[in-house]
Amino acid sequence: MPLRLVPRTRPSRLAQYGAPVLALVFTVAFGFVLFLSIGRDPWAALHAYFVAPISSAFGLSELLLTALPLALIGLGLAIGFRANVWNIGAEGQLLLGAIGGGAVALALWGEGVPGTFVLVCLTGALAGMAWAAIPAFLKTRFNANEILTSLMLIYVADHLLSWLVHGALRNPQGFGFPESRLFSPEALMPILWPGTRLHIGWLLLPVAAVAIWFMSRHTLAGYRLRVSGLSPNAAAYAGFSQPQSVWISFLLTGALAGLVGAMEVAGPVGQLLPEISPGYGFAAIIVAFLGRLSPLGVVLAAHLLALILIGGENVQLLGVPIAVAQLFQGVLLVAVLASDVLVRYRIVRIGQLETDEAAA
Repeated sequence: MPLRLVPRTRPSRLAQYGAPVLALVFTVAFGFVLFLSIGRDPWAALHAYFVAPISSAFGLSELLLTALPLALIGLGLAIGFRANVWNIGAEGQLLLGAIGGGAVALALWGEGVPGTFVLVCLTGALAGMAWAAIPAFLKTRFNANEILTSLMLIYVADHLLSWLVHGALRNPQGFGFPESRLFSPEALMPILWPGTRLHIGWLLLPVAAVAIWFMSRHTLAGYRLRVSGLSPNAAAYAGFSQPQSVWISFLLTGALAGLVGAMEVAGPVGQLLPEISPGYGFAAIIVAFLGRLSPLGVVLAAHLLALILIGGENVQLLGVPIAVAQLFQGVLLVAVLASDVLVRYRIVRIGQLETDEAAA
């Protein structure tokens, strides 16, 4: 019998929390069919995706390390998205953070300054904020579309990084390769888990999640952001400044993305390279929506997506292309957006709908 979507009288809390689970189930089912269609054992492939990455201490540490940038950027994006501020350029802000932090590490190379990594991280956060300020200014001053401006600045940041590692910041003893010197030990993030690559930057994640939760729920600035997203007209009537919401959202996200960039070059990478990020800024958009724009949800979603990313590398041992991991991300996002419809709509049969209308 034909079905129809009917608006709910109020959003369903069950659907609000069940939609991400439904999206995950659909993604796994899609993966099962996909692996079967290309002649691979779907059970082995799904095991490589979801079980193998957490079956050892090293694998678990890599999961935490991969989830860190996704969660930090996703936390910043969630604040902006709640306020209907669409910063799509976190990837560029990450790259500027890497450039700023890397420049400090190289400027102090060989000086033996204790705690250089702290200065590297602070500079990276400031650089990310400065880059995020560009689309914020264009939005508030000229009403330019922040989606387009922030997105286009990613390509500018990418070319700027490439220009620097091919020129001013290139290693003079690097035989012409486009890379900087290896950072000195003082500029590297101290290891948190011995024998792995997990560094102390991971400790910032619970601090950032709690701080953003507190800001969102218990501060006037957070209240303004929520009201601006729920009802722009009500926010304007209450005297809440939309430009202020734009600036707070962009600067907060830029700071977190820049911090991530600095920690990447001072942590797992250890130097400036033409390719710093595998797309954390874009993947964090999925994380923010999958986590329902809540701090706890974002953190959990970041670890789930990190599991998929690492699983995408493991599944290559079965002869499956790495592009499958990117396909998984896309399907997961589409599934989340599609299942999100159930929060405000319910599915009914047309015959039942006519019966209900007649009874009313």
